Amino acid sequence: MELIIVTGMSGAGKSKTMDALEDIGYFCVDNIPPQMLGRFAELGEMSEGRIDRVAVAVDARGREMFRDFLTSLDGLDERCQPYRVLFLDASDETLLRRYKEGRRRHPLLEGEILTLEDAVRFERELLHGARQRADYVIDTSNISVAQLKETIAETFLADARQAMLVHCMSFGFKNGLPWDADLVFDVRCLPNPFYEPELRALSGLDEPVGEYIMRFPQSRQLLDKLFDLIDFLIPLYAEEGKSRLVVAIGCTGGRHRSVFFTRELCSHLVAKGERVVANHRDMQKPNSH
Repeated sequence: MELIIVTGMSGAGKSKTMDALEDIGYFCVDNIPPQMLGRFAELGEMSEGRIDRVAVAVDARGREMFRDFLTSLDGLDERCQPYRVLFLDASDETLLRRYKEGRRRHPLLEGEILTLEDAVRFERELLHGARQRADYVIDTSNISVAQLKETIAETFLADARQAMLVHCMSFGFKNGLPWDADLVFDVRCLPNPFYEPELRALSGLDEPVGEYIMRFPQSRQLLDKLFDLIDFLIPLYAEEGKSRLVVAIGCTGGRHRSVFFTRELCSHLVAKGERVVANHRDMQKPNSH
């Protein structure tokens, strides 16, 4: 049985993630105590193959019960039950904004925890070990629900025995760094198409923008060096057992240079047979430069 354990910060998108997993064929169960993970694995085996892809959500609503989460994972290891842990995260600022805009009550806001800020801080401390143990960490601070669902589908639709997933992301430094990036590259050193009037409204996916960027020899040199470095690193990460590598390429606004370099890197990796997904985080945001 294939088992996905979904956990993470309240407000980071666990419910949307479970919906996305259900859409691609997982049998989903929300909010089970961590102590039941072993028992749930037993029930899956008793189904005799009728249930072969399961996703369960385990979160901090149980407060002290969640402290047994890591022990429960150790129990799954002892019984040789394969599983993967997906952790949903977001910046504190994003979580606070989502709760205030949605007028929802944080599940840990009670007792001695009197403020929303304290609840987020307490939950992050409580989940620290789970985040460290996660196979996948997805930061939802700056991605839409549609982008989250696309990432979930790209990550889990393929057979688990396939190669490591390389997630190539373009972004704008003006909108903040992606929290879940493993590698970050800055291409702001290159000439900026934003200052060419005929290119400003276009993106790095449009050929005129790519032609402009590659007109400069330093762009070709940087692209070749990026290819060489990523080609060198991917086998090392794969050998370490990493299942998802997030490569983030940033320019000022995330519309031109970073998008073009991300597209080129994806094409390069696909040609080499790597499993790749692309996400242009800030490409549609206004006033990108």
